[in-house]
Amino acid sequence: MERPEELMDQLDAIFHPGSVAVVGAPRGMKGGKVFLTGLLEQGFPGPIYPVHPEADVIDGLKAYPTVSAIPGPVDLAIILVPHHRVLPVIRECAEKGVKGVVLFTAGYKETGTRQGKALEEELVRVARSSGMRLMGPNCMGLYSPRAGLSNFPELSREPGPVAIISHSGSLTNILGRTAEQKGIRFSKVVSLGNECDLTSADFLAYLGQDQETGVIGAYLEGINKGPFFLEALRQASLKKPVILWKLGMTQEGSRAAASHTGALAGSRDVWAGAVRQGGGIAVKGYEAWVDALMGFSLLPPRLGDRIAILSGPGGLAVSAAEACGNAGLSLAELSEETRTTLSEFVPPTGTSLRNPIDVGLTASFNVDIYIGAARAAARDSGVDAVVVAGRGFTSEANTLYTDSMIQASRDFQKPFLMVNIPGFDQALARRLCEGGLPFFESAERAMDTYAKVWRYQKWLRAASGK
Repeated sequence: MERPEELMDQLDAIFHPGSVAVVGAPRGMKGGKVFLTGLLEQGFPGPIYPVHPEADVIDGLKAYPTVSAIPGPVDLAIILVPHHRVLPVIRECAEKGVKGVVLFTAGYKETGTRQGKALEEELVRVARSSGMRLMGPNCMGLYSPRAGLSNFPELSREPGPVAIISHSGSLTNILGRTAEQKGIRFSKVVSLGNECDLTSADFLAYLGQDQETGVIGAYLEGINKGPFFLEALRQASLKKPVILWKLGMTQEGSRAAASHTGALAGSRDVWAGAVRQGGGIAVKGYEAWVDALMGFSLLPPRLGDRIAILSGPGGLAVSAAEACGNAGLSLAELSEETRTTLSEFVPPTGTSLRNPIDVGLTASFNVDIYIGAARAAARDSGVDAVVVAGRGFTSEANTLYTDSMIQASRDFQKPFLMVNIPGFDQALARRLCEGGLPFFESAERAMDTYAKVWRYQKWLRAASGK
């Protein structure tokens, strides 16, 4: 049984390699090229060694015929060769003293064959005999902007507080390429694959202690090392939110998970109970997962449950109020002073000065109404957060609306949640997120996410006695 401190040291070395070998790096534009391109784009600071039996140079880098032919030490190896050629490479990496290996190659346990399972077990045996650790097989490996690591092109070089553990490699690439739109940036991203050696529990334990990580998100198709995972979840949750999107809860999902990574599924009720006990935050679906990553990244500590709703469309105001109640939040009681202030500029007909604040259609032609109402609501001491669903009818109006909402949130130190109205400029939506105001596609998603953050913060205070 490995010691916890030994595991932490091993993973720390893998996340901060001094050199990387890409074994089976292609000369042309083939699938494995994404690893080499990603490392070059990220500006990996150490030596990158392409390994190819025939090439002398690949993408301007000197290539070597084998791992053993590389003159310097190799900390991390990314293996792209066909599965029937992987075992000799693993033996070579073990002899070279490689600390960690990313096995991109598939064709093992997930095939469901006895041969695939046996070959996977032999890879682990060889690796452990030298103290080397394996990620995968059937995985994309690591993305860490601070370390200059990337497993795909066009991923942001700007680091952030969010870490991801995922059984799906392609999902990490999709998220990595789109998350900036939501103000999400990453500390470390791990594609797990089949988990022949290192598992989600191992990485969760590491990320729970990682000073660069403030939020952990996980996409899981099965759980290995169940008791260790639950203990790691509990310990991590006492320090930072852990957002869990678990698949394989239905017969159909279980079959898909087994064929994807060879994962074994579990009971829905058992999983829900385990997450509650461990302090995790369970979500269902990609949109809810990304919403939660955004909300936990951008919303401040010590949230309250008294919500002010501001909307131009009346129907959205009512639906937001309904969503507020469904999420277990409260509609704030606006003070008489606030309602008096609103009456000075909100049109008297087709509007409402109570919560939800309905400013009517006129506000889209004159966004100063939105801005004044948002500032009045944020100024109210009985309001903990402001939810705004609105937009202007011109690009200039929407730019003013965006910048003014960011300024109001800063001036009054109150969280703002922005709700999309179709046609709103996505570049401005990104600006809102960059300014710390999460942007949601619906009031329901906004309220649900805010409630998750609020409940976790309450749980954390109770669990830690603070």
